[in-house]
Amino acid sequence: MAASAAARGTGIAKRSPEYIQSKMEEGKAVIAVTQSGEWVGFCYIEAWSHGKFVANSGLVVNPTFRGSGVATRIKQKIFELSRQKYPDSKIFGLTTGLAVMKINSDLGYKPVTYSELTDDEDFWKGCQSCVNYDILMSKERKNCLCTGMLYDPVWDKDKAPEAAPASEVPPVPPVGANGHSLEPAGRRRRRVREFAGHFKLYERWVRFKGYSLLKGKKDEPGGHGGGGLGQKKRFFTFFHLF
Repeated sequence: MAASAAARGTGIAKRSPEYIQSKMEEGKAVIAVTQSGEWVGFCYIEAWSHGKFVANSGLVVNPTFRGSGVATRIKQKIFELSRQKYPDSKIFGLTTGLAVMKINSDLGYKPVTYSELTDDEDFWKGCQSCVNYDILMSKERKNCLCTGMLYDPVWDKDKAPEAAPASEVPPVPPVGANGHSLEPAGRRRRRVREFAGHFKLYERWVRFKGYSLLKGKKDEPGGHGGGGLGQKKRFFTFFHLF
């Protein structure tokens, strides 16, 4: 897992072999193998905030089988297992991978602000091994290169359709002074449907977000950038992404 994260240029919440083994023994893991028993991929479940939140962690695929759709199947299986074991829990994740975002979107996740995720300190400590941890802390743990995505089982209990114009681009959800979302619950449910239809647009936004945060870090005192000029340049670049 650590080697896979290093190859992607990101970090991962490192766990001991004993911890991973315990997840297998507890039936909180999905292991993909071939008919001959060759290992293909893996993912496991972690519960946070006393089971209020669940994360599907440590997704890794054997390099030999990457690009074959195995990651999608593993994500589907671990999602189903999470729903079985924690039917009332919110399932969430943080990722910089657009492919994972697409898989999550197909499963019913939606992009959310960090304030809508778990506040369990043990979870956030896992970010310390990520190369972007200093960015997370500089943003007071409210933003980073990763996109927060959430599935709430309540959404399945309320399937009332709310029509939205096909040309409408989903707005950035408003956030209060305390960092909590001010968006009505009904609008959030509609936004997950809109997100699926505007993934290409969101993909561009994610790329701009990464560029902006990394460039902004260079523009900070002691960094390597152009100060105010860098701010104007980012603003200009944003409007040329679409």
